Amino acid sequence: MNYTESLDYLDSLGKFGIRLGMERIEGLLRELDNPEQKIKTVHVTGTNGKGSVASMITNILLAANLKVGKFTSPHLVKYNERITINGNDISDDDFSMAITAVKVAADSVVKKGVCDQPTQFEILTAAAFLYFYLQKVDYAVIEVGMGGLWDSTNIITPVVSVITNVAMDHDERLGNSIERIAMQKAGIIKEKVPVVTAAEGNNALGPIVTFAMFKEAPVYLYGKAFWGEEVSSSMDGQKFILHAGDFYQSEYEIKLPGEHQIKNTSLAIVAAKLVSKQDARINELALHIGVANTLWPGRLERIHQNPDIILDGAHNPNGAEALRNALDKYYLGQNVNFVFGMMGDKDMSGVINILIKPNDKVYAVRADQGVRAAEAKDLATLIGPNAIPMESLSEAYDKALSEAGENGVVCVCGSLYLVGEFKKMLLEAREQLN
Repeated sequence: MNYTESLDYLDSLGKFGIRLGMERIEGLLRELDNPEQKIKTVHVTGTNGKGSVASMITNILLAANLKVGKFTSPHLVKYNERITINGNDISDDDFSMAITAVKVAADSVVKKGVCDQPTQFEILTAAAFLYFYLQKVDYAVIEVGMGGLWDSTNIITPVVSVITNVAMDHDERLGNSIERIAMQKAGIIKEKVPVVTAAEGNNALGPIVTFAMFKEAPVYLYGKAFWGEEVSSSMDGQKFILHAGDFYQSEYEIKLPGEHQIKNTSLAIVAAKLVSKQDARINELALHIGVANTLWPGRLERIHQNPDIILDGAHNPNGAEALRNALDKYYLGQNVNFVFGMMGDKDMSGVINILIKPNDKVYAVRADQGVRAAEAKDLATLIGPNAIPMESLSEAYDKALSEAGENGVVCVCGSLYLVGEFKKMLLEAREQLN
């Protein structure tokens, strides 16, 4: 298959066809001679922050002059973003090569009756493992797609496991309580493999600690074993001191704004230090350079100043709280002009109640993602009198810009799909100008 045919194949599998379980990925990777067993990995799960943490760990390993793969999801603009080596997206040719090889394996296992047709995410996961193996990476940083226990990435035995946090999301699949969701995320814990987490509260920590105890896996808990202390913070970045008991104290500088990113960075540093116990190439300098170099698009990403235009994929109450806290901190007293769209199967009321303040203006749009996207008029009704349903994203953005003026704030948020659609719109506009 060429690149276009590979994309058509992935689309034919159904973008939202999610079936948790391990039998398909196990059969598929066995057909490919288990490439995931031939590479060293770091595994990252959590309700929010896992993409940021995966990127920071990747950049620390890169700063140690290692060859590093990274698998994340979803993409914002192009599938290639999900599979990177040394910070570069997989090429179109290599992407189609990997997807073609996995399709051949998938067709074979289905024909043999080994398993049902693998899902789109399982095909992508297998393609990432195959590509990383063929490229002979030193490490691959693997982000969980959903949950952990039954996620197709949970086929690996990593050097270290990271559970960023536990909050309500995907409850229709992972469970309708914090405890049930925590059990799913704790499922990535492997025998004697250290675990780093910032999960809070007995309901979240209980399952994680219990799983770790049965697996004889040491647990490093944020706020107890280590913690971050803010020194300075702005939309341009932050400085903080990482403490690890009486044994370690060092000041770090990052480009990522938001109090939650100090926590995420601390997790990444501790995870990398645990990897360094097996690999002396990962030194103190690499820790500092790696996190200082990290950017993570679509999460509190400022793409313009005067007015400040911010993109954030906050799609659940936990993410909305992190975004709202950052807006209140960096734009104290200012009203925000939101371009807002969500998936209809998310906790829309929970996000809206946390994110939108009475004096904010909201231009509600339908994120272009098929039947799951909430209608603009339904969102506007939920939000109330300060929300206006808009016909298109471009129209909503123009209205928000006009309302904000030169010194205002525009925030495009509510879904990573919406952020991706917005980025595509900007790219197309730039191409038309050139």
